[in-house]
Amino acid sequence: MQQFTHTVKDMFGMHARPAALLARTSGRYRSKITLTKGDKTADAKGIFAVMTLGVKHGDTLTVTVEGEDEEEAVRALREFFATNL
Repeated sequence: MQQFTHTVKDMFGMHARPAALLARTSGRYRSKITLTKGDKTADAKGIFAVMTLGVKHGDTLTVTVEGEDEEEAVRALREFFATNL
């Protein structure tokens, strides 16, 4: 299992477009990928689950990746967050 945190810099937070891109990116991997904000957790492979977190500018997310391709997934997700959020 690997984890990292990311503080959202996008002024609009996690709106529909980045949530869809995140779900698409996460869906490429067999590993289980979850996002945690406070006491809420969501499966990163589901756009609606991601949207229910209500991520806003300045929120910090914990990304947890667990599975056979977790190293590759973590690299891709770190790049995704740095580029899109």
